[in-house]
Parts: sequence; structure tokens; C-alpha cells
Amino acid sequence: MSLSFGSRVAATALLLASVNISGIVSAETAHAQSGNGGWFVPKTAQPPAAPAPRVVRRAVPQATAPDEGEEQPQQPETPPVLPAPPIPDSPDLPKEVAPPTAVIGVISIPTVMRMSTAAEEAQRILGARRDKLAAAAQREQAGWRDEQQKLQNDARTLTSEQVQLRERHLQERRNRAQRDFSNRARIIQEAANVSLNQIERELIRLVRQVAAAHGMNLVMHSEQVALHVPGQDITDETAAQLNKILPHVFIPAEDVDPEVLAKSGKMPTTADEDRANQQPAASAPAQSASVPQSVLRQHQ
Repeated sequence: MSLSFGSRVAATALLLASVNISGIVSAETAHAQSGNGGWFVPKTAQPPAAPAPRVVRRAVPQATAPDEGEEQPQQPETPPVLPAPPIPDSPDLPKEVAPPTAVIGVISIPTVMRMSTAAEEAQRILGARRDKLAAAAQREQAGWRDEQQKLQNDARTLTSEQVQLRERHLQERRNRAQRDFSNRARIIQEAANVSLNQIERELIRLVRQVAAAHGMNLVMHSEQVALHVPGQDITDETAAQLNKILPHVFIPAEDVDPEVLAKSGKMPTTADEDRANQQPAASAPAQSASVPQSVLRQHQ
């Protein structure tokens, strides 16, 4: 509750109290004046008032209207009768080859990422860059506040044109700083995406290989499985292979924009990867139905 609203509530309550008190005082004064010629007489000296004649009134029954807020009992509604056009009959489908027996494995992708040395390295380096950027932003903000306070102190000795000019320069400085810090934050985030993309691509390949080595054709996330036996969990084995194959990842330098690096043509890009993934689906012939194809669902 704000202070102004609370003050209004208190004033309203005080006003209501004063109105009630004044009404009571007015009623007592009028009663005293009507029975004692306008003089105030203590209650002990007042003569007893004559009892008023009792008037007998016949009560007239009145119909009570239901309150607006009172809910009326809802009557069950009969569903409407709608047309039901006929639908075509579907014939039985011919028998197909039954899918292979499921050999299930489970994996915890978050655990693999925590055990990954490449992910730990990327997190450490990029975390230091984020901390450095945050410290620089705090220094810039403190400097901007100092300049603003200095302008307020010097405003008495400056003309209105000079004050407006310094305010405009100060606002331009703030806008430039915001654009610079936003761009630097984007570079850090895109560098994190570059490093994470390497781990994800390698992890997809390793999960397929580890699952194939164990004869598994269905791998599920362990976070979605209520019960499994230890022999079905390939988390530790996958993490060990990931650290062996990919102990480090490429992280763009601090002063390098990942988007500029992608346009330089020095290394493959995500656009090349997308095109490579789309080409086999469009040009490769359909595989035989007798050869099952593994499906790896990425962890969300």
C-alpha cells in the first residue's frame, strides 16, 4: 500500500468517525432542547419521558429479490443435437515387418556435460569474460553517474544552452556505452554457442557409437525413466569417450566476433552443417525397411 493511499484511507476513516460523533451529539442536543426549553439538563434531573403510544402495524409480506452476487443453481443443459455426416470406412492394412525388439539404454546429458572437460574449460573462460564485462559496465555506470552529479552541481553557473549541450553529450555517451556492452555481450554468447555446438555434435556421434557397441537401438534420457538397471546406463562411458575424443574445444578469441569469423571462410559454419544435413535427406535413396534406423533425440 502506498503512503498516499494509506493517508487517504486514514483521512476517510477519521472523517467517518467525526461524522458519526457529530451526528450523535446533534441528536442528543436536539432531544435535550425539545424536552427542556433549549437548556441543557443533566440526565438525573430530567423528567421521565412519557411512553409513546404503540402503533400496531400489519406486516405485509414482501418478495425478496435474490442478491446479484448470489449464484443461482445451474440447471443441467441438454447438449444440442448436431448433424453427424458419415465418414469413409478404412480397409485393413496389409501386414508389415514387425519392428525389432527394443534394447533400451539410458543416458543423462546434463551429467555428461558436467563431466566434460571441454565444457568445464569453456565455462571457465567464458565466465571470466562475462565477469570482466560486468565489471566494466559497473565502472561505466559509476562514471556516468558522477558526470551527472557534476552537471547538477555546475548547473547554477551554466547557461541553459550549456546545460542542454552537456546533457546531450552525457546521453550520447550512455547510448554508446549501451551499444558497446550489448555488442560485447552478444560476442560472448555467440562464442559460448560455438563451443557448445562442438560438444553437442561430438556427443550425438558418441551416443550412437556407444549404443551400437552395446547393441542398443533405443536410448532414452534417464531423467524421464522411473527405473532402470545399471547395465542400461551409458552416461559414464559416454562421458569418458567424450573427454578422450574432445578434451578441448575451439573458443573464439575475446576480441574476435564469431559472425565476422564465420564470414571469413576460415572454417566451416553452421550454415554448411545445415546444408550437409539437408542434402542426404533429399538425394539419398530410401533405405530398406529391413534395416532399422536409429533415432537420437536431442536433450532439451
